[in-house]
Amino acid sequence: MRQRPPLTPIIGALPSTVPFVGPEAQERDRCRAFRARIGANESSFGPSPRVIARMAGVARDMWMYCDPDNHDLKVAVAAHLGVSAENVVVGEGIDGLLSLVARMYVAPDDAVVTSLGAYPTFNFHIAGVGGRLVTVAYENDRENLDGLLAAVRKENAPLVYLSNPDNPMGSWWEAAELIRFIEALPETTMLVLDEAYGELGPASALPPIDISRPNVIRMRTFSKAYGLAGIRCGYAVAEAQVIRDFEKIRNHYGVSRMAQIASVEALADQDYLQSVVTRVAAGRRRIAEIAEANGLKPLPSATNFVTIDCGGDGAFALKVLQALLARDVFIRKPMVPVLDRCIRVSVGLDHELDILAEELPGALAAARGN
Repeated sequence: MRQRPPLTPIIGALPSTVPFVGPEAQERDRCRAFRARIGANESSFGPSPRVIARMAGVARDMWMYCDPDNHDLKVAVAAHLGVSAENVVVGEGIDGLLSLVARMYVAPDDAVVTSLGAYPTFNFHIAGVGGRLVTVAYENDRENLDGLLAAVRKENAPLVYLSNPDNPMGSWWEAAELIRFIEALPETTMLVLDEAYGELGPASALPPIDISRPNVIRMRTFSKAYGLAGIRCGYAVAEAQVIRDFEKIRNHYGVSRMAQIASVEALADQDYLQSVVTRVAAGRRRIAEIAEANGLKPLPSATNFVTIDCGGDGAFALKVLQALLARDVFIRKPMVPVLDRCIRVSVGLDHELDILAEELPGALAAARGN
């Protein structure tokens, strides 16, 4: 038996797990496709026709490497947000940026604060650098701002994660409450404010961008409202020195030429973005109606999904999810106690929501053993 080169102690101690099992892997295991793909919070509406045309027009240029400075996209984002390009860094979606933040601010055994049940990929990256997660339970299906703040102070945490609007519950805090939270944070604690769903919620949930604060990183993506999940492109906005620190370790060729060009075009077509926001709101209403027609409780949502209280415990909600999967409807659900009483359904195309409406009664009956 040949010996293997040893892993580092941190990596060697990690379990062989990943945050998500994608619908493609599930389809391979099932040997058939889903009829309704409404579980990954993608935008079934797709990107702007302008974006599609632009991508088709530049396809022949993909033999070239991307611009490692992401110059045009940084300038476009900066103009869109009213900041300087020196306040913007581009990465491989928010996931890629979270990996960098973990490396930048977390040493082995450092305490890192997040909510119990919040975005699991953040936890994945913290574990990868040897950080110690300190979790705070949700309160009334929202991330508990006072609880997060108390944990930060108790642990002297260098990093805290907060998503607003929230995944997986779809809830949100108004900007005034977020500003109160930010102002109360120790200056030595970096806040990652994940605003992946920011374009889809009320404008009142987004605080003004303040690039003078060196302990706040705002993250946004082209994967949700802009309909470009497949190209993996997102950005962070922060104080200029924070952005320069990203430059020390980021993958300079990580965001493809196609992703950069498509994202610039997506930002330019705000009319299309607003049409998607309108369609998402209509889709949320439709999902809520379907849930209520089946005796379930939809939670208020500021995202492109609706979290639905199944009225039982986590085991029952899991049965509902499994019954829908068996009926070729791909959804997901929270997995931690209290939140796990729910399933989560992404806004999809009309025919996908028709399938949900058709299959949910049977799935509930199966889950109940009827």
